[in-house]
Amino acid sequence: MSKLTMNIGFFPAFQFHHFLMLFLTAGVIIVCKSCDPILLAGCSSYSSMTNVYILGLSYTNSTPSNLSPVSRNLSETLNGYKGASQLEVRAGYFGLCIRQRGVVWLCSSDANGLTTQIGSENDPLDLIGAAAKFKDNVIFSGLLFMAVVLAFVSIILLATFPTWRSERDERTGSDVEVKPFPSRPVTHVAIACSLVASILLLVSSLWQHVGSVGAAAMADISYQGNVHTAIGAQAVSMAWASVILVVIPTIGLIVMILSIMALDRLTDDD
Repeated sequence: MSKLTMNIGFFPAFQFHHFLMLFLTAGVIIVCKSCDPILLAGCSSYSSMTNVYILGLSYTNSTPSNLSPVSRNLSETLNGYKGASQLEVRAGYFGLCIRQRGVVWLCSSDANGLTTQIGSENDPLDLIGAAAKFKDNVIFSGLLFMAVVLAFVSIILLATFPTWRSERDERTGSDVEVKPFPSRPVTHVAIACSLVASILLLVSSLWQHVGSVGAAAMADISYQGNVHTAIGAQAVSMAWASVILVVIPTIGLIVMILSIMALDRLTDDD
């Protein structure tokens, strides 16, 4: 196996592939954290991360004044149903969180259970049902899980890469730092896993972003200004940050294998 040698007595233990592992690990943690509040919702009535959501719906206190006559009639009709309702609903990948009159968040994956807890009279326009349909029919978490698994496999493969070690140079008798090149098949598999994980995260982030924006626009139109919509900025930023953190190691691995190939050619020429 080819080796790199350096005539130095000390070399930092933290090496290039360790940095790649750190980026991948950070990306995996961010993806898991973006789903964390809803995972906790299934076993707790309160989540400490309710600010991480994909789509938020809440009742407004006023009716817009810039509506056409037909839209105004519809808006006033919906406003009559709405009454003084003060409900906020936030949707994530695996469940919903609701809050009435700004008191305390209730989280669950069962929309019917949440409706029963607060009473259907407190949600006359069925925002909980609308958020549940968004969760079930628009967003999809399968790509995230696949990306996390592939990124984790890539981390494990990177952990097998050889590190620098001291060896005695037979010609000079001095100590040199030697680092064998990583296995070519292992490197190729690591690149493939991280590349596919990057693509899956990119598709998932686009899906999440476009889906939430489209659902928010449809809710604004359908409820004629009686419902306020919000896109979870933290969820969006975390999704795109995970894409960047996984793409960087992918590029690093590609540069690494190209550099090794170039060094191999130079060695063969010598």
